Amino acid sequence: MKKLLSIVLMSTILMGCYKEDILPEPQSISEDLKMSNSVGIKLQTVFVTSEVAMNVKTETAGSVTIKIFDIANRVVSKETMNVIAGDNVLKVYTSALPRSAYRIGLYDASGKELGITDFNKL
Repeated sequence: MKKLLSIVLMSTILMGCYKEDILPEPQSISEDLKMSNSVGIKLQTVFVTSEVAMNVKTETAGSVTIKIFDIANRVVSKETMNVIAGDNVLKVYTSALPRSAYRIGLYDASGKELGITDFNKL
């Protein structure tokens, strides 16, 4: 009986330590965020209130920087994040920005511009 309990206990411990790899599910891209280019940035809409979805598309996985510029071309927001190769659906929160026109740019880890687009904060 002790042998049986030992086997059950050992198998439970071993199965509890087993790490199952969970593969990320592919993101579904809505029609208004699809891009034909292999690299770039696309906003769901150019008229923004408090947030907007965007598609950041890269050829390789890695670190990218997203910068928002005001009409005087000053950086008003900057965020660095890790992305996967292909489509990455992200949110841009703009509630802290005053009403105006802005430009949003995508840059790789070396500072090379990958894409740029404009939007209006309402």
